[in-house]
Amino acid sequence: MGSAPSADFFQPLRVDDPAVVGGYRLAAVLGAGGMGKVYLSYTPGGRPIALKVIRPEFGGDPEFRRRFQQEVRAAERVQGLYTAPVIDSDTEGAQPWLATAYVPGPSLAHAVARHGALPVRSVLLLTVGVAEALHVIHGAGIVHRDLKPANVLLASDGPRVIDFGIARAADSTALTSTGVSVGTPAFMAPEQASAGTVTPATDVFALGQIAAFSAIGASVFGDGPSHAVLYRIVHEDPDLSALPEQLLPVVTRCLSRDPGDRPTLTEIIELCNAASEVPLRQGGDWLPRDVAGSLTERLRLPAPMPDPAPAPAPAPAPAPAPTEVSAQPPAQAAAAAAAAVPAAPGYTPTDVAAAPTQAAPGAVPPGYRTPPPYPQPPYPQPSYPQPSYAPGHSTPPPFHAQGFVPGPPAPPRPKRTGLIVIGAVAAAVVGLVILGSLLPDGSGKGGDDKASGAAQKRPDPQPVSYQGVEVPQNHQVMFADNPPRPAEEPTGAGVLYGHADLFYYRDTLFGDEKFGTTNGKLVLLNNSEKGSLETCRAVTRFTEKIGLDQLTDGSQVCVLSKAGHITLATFRGRSGVKEETRFITVDLTVWRNAEAAAKG
Repeated sequence: MGSAPSADFFQPLRVDDPAVVGGYRLAAVLGAGGMGKVYLSYTPGGRPIALKVIRPEFGGDPEFRRRFQQEVRAAERVQGLYTAPVIDSDTEGAQPWLATAYVPGPSLAHAVARHGALPVRSVLLLTVGVAEALHVIHGAGIVHRDLKPANVLLASDGPRVIDFGIARAADSTALTSTGVSVGTPAFMAPEQASAGTVTPATDVFALGQIAAFSAIGASVFGDGPSHAVLYRIVHEDPDLSALPEQLLPVVTRCLSRDPGDRPTLTEIIELCNAASEVPLRQGGDWLPRDVAGSLTERLRLPAPMPDPAPAPAPAPAPAPAPTEVSAQPPAQAAAAAAAAVPAAPGYTPTDVAAAPTQAAPGAVPPGYRTPPPYPQPPYPQPSYPQPSYAPGHSTPPPFHAQGFVPGPPAPPRPKRTGLIVIGAVAAAVVGLVILGSLLPDGSGKGGDDKASGAAQKRPDPQPVSYQGVEVPQNHQVMFADNPPRPAEEPTGAGVLYGHADLFYYRDTLFGDEKFGTTNGKLVLLNNSEKGSLETCRAVTRFTEKIGLDQLTDGSQVCVLSKAGHITLATFRGRSGVKEETRFITVDLTVWRNAEAAAKG
C-alpha cells in the first residue's frame, strides 16, 4: 500500500479505500466521522490537502446532495485566516467529496485528550481566533451547526475551523430523520437540542463550550448518554466551578440559554482582550510546548501511493502448428488440446498451465488497474482430434494413416420445409390476436389494459401534519425537513432569491410582507375550495408570492415544490410584539413526493 505513515495519525490505506479520488492520489487516512472519511493527498504542485469523501448512505440521498451542493458553493466563498479554505469538490459524482487545505496540527479534542487543559492565554487566543473564523463563516451566510473540539485544528499560528456548514447538508435528510446522528450532543445549543431555530447565535453557544472545554479539559454539561446530555443543556446550568476566573465573563455570556442574550462575535473578542493581562497577539508561542511539539510530527507527511509498475511487453504469439494429431490416449489428447489454447484472462484451468496474461497497449491512468486483454489475432489454432468420416466422403490421407475407422453412415435429414411454413403462419396469427387485444376499440377490449395501468400506479403518500410552525421574518422552510425547521437562506442570497419551499419575508424599511416560494408554485385557495391533495393537484392559478394582507386566520395555500412535495399551508396569524422578532404561524400538511406519485 505504499510507504508507511510516519505517525499514528497517518493511518495506512486499507483494501477498501480508493487509490484515487477525483484525480487526487491518496496517501493516508487522516480520520473518519459520521459523514465520511478524510484522506491525505496532494495537489499536482505537491501541496498537501485533506480530502473528505462522503459516506455512500448520504451520497445516495437526493436531499443531501442538493444541500451539500449549496453548502459547498457557500463554503468556497469563505477565505478567512482562521479557516481551512475549500480548494476543490465534486458534488455530482457517484460519491461526493470535498478537498480543503491540509492543516498540520492536532484537533483541540486530540490535544486536550493527550496533553490536558490549555493555559488561560492559549484559551483566550483560541477563542479570539475561532470568533474571527465564525465572523467570516457567518458573513458567507453559513451557520456552522457542528462547532466542536474535533472541528477546531491547532496550527502553529492559531486555530483553524473546519467542516463549516456541512452538517446542514445532512440535517433532517432521510438518514438523520431515521436515527443517523451528525451533530455532537455535548456541544449543541439549547435551541438546537430542542429542534428550535438555528441562527448564528447557535455557534456562539458552541464557542463558549469550546472555550470552557479547552480550559477545564471536560464538557461543562458532563458526559453520559446523548439524551441525558441534551436534557442538561436545555434545562440545567453548566458546571463552571473549575473554570479560571478570567474566563468567566465571556463563557458565562456565551452559554446564555436565550440566544438573544448571547454576545456578538465582536463583543467576544473585546471580552477576551479585557481578560488578558497583555494584548492578545497570535504567534508561534501561543500553544504550550508539548502541544506545539506535536505539530512537527504532522509535517512528516507520507508519500502518495506509487503508480502501478508497467506490465512486461507481451510475447509474440507462436505461429500456428500444422494440423496434425499424433496417436495418443484420449486423456493426453484432451490435455494437449487445452494447453494449445491460451487461457482466458485471469483464469487458470485445472491441471493445465495458464498462458501468461499480457497488458493492454497504451498509457494507463495512475491508480487504475488494467485488466489483461483477450488474445489478439492472429489466433493460435488449437489441435483437436478430428472426427471420422462417413463412406463416400473424401478423407484426408493423414487420418487414414493414423488408423481411424470410418463410422456408420449418418441417416438422411428429413425435409422440414412444410413444418417451417406452418409454424410461421401460426406465429403470425398469434401475434395478430395479441396486437388486437391491446388496441382499444368499441367492444371495450382496451379496458383490461387501463385497469392494469391503474393497478401499477403508485399509491398516494400519507400526509404528515405539523401544527403551529413559527417562521421568523426573512426565514425559510424546506418540506423535506422532518420536522420543518425555519432557517435563514444558507447561500446568503436572501429568501427572496434563494432556494425556499416556503418563506416569510419582511422589508423592514417599507414594511412589505410576503408569504412565498422560490422553489415551487403557490395557489391561494378560495373559501369554496376545500384544502386537500386532490385540490392542490387540480388548481392551476399559480403565483410565487402572496402579500400577508391577503391572508386571514384559516387561509389555505397550496404549495407545489420543485422537489415534488405538495403542502397545504394554513395561515394562523402573525406576531407583532417586537419588530426584530416578528414571525408568522402556519399549520403544514405535507405529502412528500406526491407530485411524482401523481404521474405514476
